[in-house]
Amino acid sequence: MTNVLLTRSGVVIVTGAPPVFSAGADAGHAKAATPEERRRLFLSRKSQFRRLFERANTTLENLEQATIAAVNGHAVGGGWGLALACDFRIAAAEAQFWIPEVDLGVPLGVGTTTRFVRMVGPARAKEIIMGCARYSAADAQAWGLVHRVVPGAGLAAAVADYAGLLAKKPFRPMAEVKARINAIARTGIPEINAMTEGFLERE
Repeated sequence: MTNVLLTRSGVVIVTGAPPVFSAGADAGHAKAATPEERRRLFLSRKSQFRRLFERANTTLENLEQATIAAVNGHAVGGGWGLALACDFRIAAAEAQFWIPEVDLGVPLGVGTTTRFVRMVGPARAKEIIMGCARYSAADAQAWGLVHRVVPGAGLAAAVADYAGLLAKKPFRPMAEVKARINAIARTGIPEINAMTEGFLERE
């Protein structure tokens, strides 16, 4: 189960229920006894759910508020994609990350695939997505997919401290800079619009 918390300051914290941060659309196959049964259970889940999950991740990515993924358990498939959609990712040292979709007989969603390519490049993205291996939080941090790794017992405090740091900053320039960075990351060139240039009036 994934929880989304909105602090009074407007910083959004996304967290889960250990030992799983989020399994996306993948949770139903976990108890299967064989690879064939896992594929059957996964494919039986409506593809519409997976599409909606990808859209939710895109909405999260484009929020004006700063977002923090408190990865307090395993991030699996779309659950790893959920973490990538956040601005900042702080993970428990015990967390593991993996993308099982290819082994389950389906491609990873295009939104999450795009974020992997954008963040680590096509070669590493292929290794992660096509290889379906499990990675530690330290591995993810080494590739820039996690910002900080802390002991699980200290995760909540570390996230609260960072949320407090962000909360002290003026909201409007934070939101505009976030929009600019996201736009440039998508296109590779500056994108001029009402959001990135601050033409929208906010109180």
